[in-house]
Amino acid sequence: MKCVISVLGKDATGIVAEVAVTLRECGANIDDISQTLLGDIFSMTMIVTLNLDVADFNTVQERLREAGERIGVQITLQREDVFQMMYKI
Repeated sequence: MKCVISVLGKDATGIVAEVAVTLRECGANIDDISQTLLGDIFSMTMIVTLNLDVADFNTVQERLREAGERIGVQITLQREDVFQMMYKI
């Protein structure tokens, strides 16, 4: 299952690593990644493929929420098809 992950928060060391490790533990693959700094605000968007045999959507979402709390950022996980439908005209 393809998904979009958004990460937003105050820049700090280890944000990308924390998200990547969490995804690895859930059996997910990072297909594409983009990140930027807006002053001291960190913003990252990822396209990932979930391995539903390892962890379902809700499990990955919860694990990412916990990771975000640990490092002080907001992490949002959306199914890619839902994300695409939100922005169709």
